[in-house]
Formats: sequence, C-alpha cells, structure tokens
Amino acid sequence: MSKITAAITAVGGYVPDFVLSNKVLETMVDTNDEWITTRTGIKERRILKEEGKGTSFLAIKAAEDLINKTGLDPKEIDLVIVATATPDMKAASTAAYTATQIGAVNAFSFDLEAACSSFLYGMSTVSAYIESGRYKKILLIGADKNSSFINYKDRATCIIFGDGAGAVLFEPNNEGLGLQDELMRSNGEGREFLQATYGGSSYPITEDTFQEGKHYVFQDGKTVFKNAVFNMADVAERILKRNNLTNDDISWLAAHQANKRIIDATANRINLEEKKVMMNIQKYGNTTSATLPLLLHDYESQLKKGDNIIFAAFGGGFTWGSIYFKWAYNS
Repeated sequence: MSKITAAITAVGGYVPDFVLSNKVLETMVDTNDEWITTRTGIKERRILKEEGKGTSFLAIKAAEDLINKTGLDPKEIDLVIVATATPDMKAASTAAYTATQIGAVNAFSFDLEAACSSFLYGMSTVSAYIESGRYKKILLIGADKNSSFINYKDRATCIIFGDGAGAVLFEPNNEGLGLQDELMRSNGEGREFLQATYGGSSYPITEDTFQEGKHYVFQDGKTVFKNAVFNMADVAERILKRNNLTNDDISWLAAHQANKRIIDATANRINLEEKKVMMNIQKYGNTTSATLPLLLHDYESQLKKGDNIIFAAFGGGFTWGSIYFKWAYNS
C-alpha cells in the first residue's frame, strides 16, 4: 500500500471591500506613499469596517468561496482549523463558530495560534491528521482581522497590516503529492519584540492601560526585520539542501507577505528568480495568518500538478518554518 500524503485539493479566499491606500494613510500619520512602498512593498491593504464583524466573518467568506467553487458538501468535512492571531473573542472558539456557520456539522474544530506562522503550523498539523488515515477532508483557514488591534496613529504598525482570509482543503493522496517535508522552529525569547501585550492573562486590560493604548500591537521593527530575514531564508535553504533540491527544481516560493525586502532576501538565499516568487503584498499588506492561503488563491490558475512549492513564514513569538510541498492538481 502506497504512503498517504496530505495534498491540497481546493482553495478559496476573501478580502474586504474597503481599500486603505498609502495615499489615505498620508492623511492619518506622518508618512508618504514613497516611504511605505520603498520600505515594505505595500501599496494598499484591505480593512473590514463593518461593526460587529470579526475574524470569523472573514474565515466564513473564504470557506464559502471554496465550497461554492468546488461543490463540496460541508457535511463531509471532518475537521476545521482556523489559524489566527485575532480570534473573535476570548474562550469561545472561532473555528467552532466558523464550522457551524458553513454547515460543517460533522466536523470537530479548533483555533491554532502561532502569529504569522499560524497557517504554516496548521499545514504541519493537518498533514499529521491526514497521514494517520483517520480523516479524509480537513479545511484549514488562515484568517485575521488585524485592524482590530492596530493603532492608526502608530506609523510603525498601521502601514503594514491588513485584513483577509484564505481557505484550503486537504485530502489524502496516494501519488506522492502534497506535503513532502517540513522544518519548524520557535524561540520564546523573541516575544518582547512583537506582541499585543494587554488583553492576555498576564496583562488584563484596565481603564488606565486602555487609555494609554497598550492593547494595540507593538513591534520593534528593526529587530523583527533582522530575525525574519535570517531565519526565514535559513530554513528555506536548509529544506532545499535536506531534500537535494536546486533552484531549478523549485516552481514557486510562497513566503509570508510581511515585507518585500524579507521575501526578496529569502528568494536570493535559494537563488530563485523573481518570476518564481509569489507576491501580493502590494495589494493586501501583511494579513498575518492569511498571507500564505491568499497567495495560493491568487496564483491558483498558474499552479500545475507536480509543481514544487517552498513555503516559508516568520512570526511573533518568535515562530518560523519552511515546508516543501508538491501541488496536486491543475486548475
């Protein structure tokens, strides 16, 4: 009997309608379009403006897009994982609500949080479930409403983040396609450099901390950038070497969309030409857990069965990793 691997068989995506462009940000903080574009590669980002709608709204929309495209019966889904750093609320599972709203009534569900690496870690988790043979259809959704914890007076963060979601369906494969290898890492010493401190159990929000804006995300940009450049490129290079792959063997690099310079550094480290690098940061900014599935959504029509894809991500915590993946279908 051939080995079971976990392959992606369908993709969906969703971004909100409201576009927050660099030109609009010029009216909000001390910045300009040239400064943002040069340093990040971002031209605009999407923001979920509707009151009362959170990450689950984005996740549901992305899942519905996948379901409508494929005709998938939600009752056949065994598991729903929502990879997110911005759950709807404390305690109550965003994934459970998402699964119920899309009609996945036979699925169990849970949230997975590893900052910007959440979706990558989710791919690893889903692969183990599929390879066990116990589950046949798993929906992995990367979704974040980053605007919910952004201070739009803080130039260091408000220019970077946007809202969005992407969904992928994993199923068993007997052709050797899907997830081939992974290299995951984390280092808790890095959490002080990228965090939304207040609102967690160690630092409850008080009237004073709220007035001081301490519930917003904080980032030490230089330290995060330095660690992201080194670590994302390092694991991508190591996974190529471990699998005896050259740049000629790689069809695509799907890297976390945090900063174009970080993506370029990763591509340069593995000697990959620009045409093989997936890029949509200019349209969406950093959507955290949603960047990787949104790349697949945007590039799906260009992907071919058997394509070798290198995934790479880096996030707060610090968390990072790389996955070697073989695409399983032609669009």
